[in-house]
Amino acid sequence: MTYIVIIITCILILLFLRMVLGFNMKGIKNLAENKELDSLTNSFPENMEVAKSMLKMLGNETVDLEVDKETKTCLYLIQGNKIIIANISDTFSRIQTMAHECLHSVQDKKTLWAQFIISNIYLIYFGIISILTVLHVVKNPIIYLTILAVVGVTQYILKSYLETDAMIKAKYLAKDYLDKNNIGTKKERKELIKVYDELNKLGIPATNYSLIRSVIIKIIIYCAIALIIIIF
Repeated sequence: MTYIVIIITCILILLFLRMVLGFNMKGIKNLAENKELDSLTNSFPENMEVAKSMLKMLGNETVDLEVDKETKTCLYLIQGNKIIIANISDTFSRIQTMAHECLHSVQDKKTLWAQFIISNIYLIYFGIISILTVLHVVKNPIIYLTILAVVGVTQYILKSYLETDAMIKAKYLAKDYLDKNNIGTKKERKELIKVYDELNKLGIPATNYSLIRSVIIKIIIYCAIALIIIIF
């Protein structure tokens, strides 16, 4: 009965957060599809050049840059102090995306390492306790469930802080980059930054919802496993 109550509570929390945070992926997708701005930014410098300029503005030119044409996701890797530049040359949001990843590279290293380590421990722990519970090795799942929830929330707090911080500041770094290098007309730059701001208004709550949803879903999955083992 305990696990059923937890599952129902988690589902209600997810529905509540979705409603409160205004999770709207369709709105983000529609906003991100702007052919006029895509055409405008096609004439802007390549992503590698943009990243180099932004890193110089941030006073952090020790970061390695690597272009990966096989992926659509840009990443900053703390373990290698490297930014992976994805194949996103055909979208206007690429300037803000470069700013986002460059900002990750100057965030507090202790926080970045803590998030990296805890995230990996969290995933490994979830996998191990799930297997051990299925094998009937775990005799008291509620203890392991509590640890899973605590570690998951800790991981969420760190990840949310890092992502929200980078998303908020990315708009300003993008603006400074465009203004400093006099890229595009003043009107074009203003329109671009306006859309970046609108993307943030939708993207920040959506990102936070996705992060906490991942934690809650793992709790639901583990509760379901524990419940099935108890029943059968």
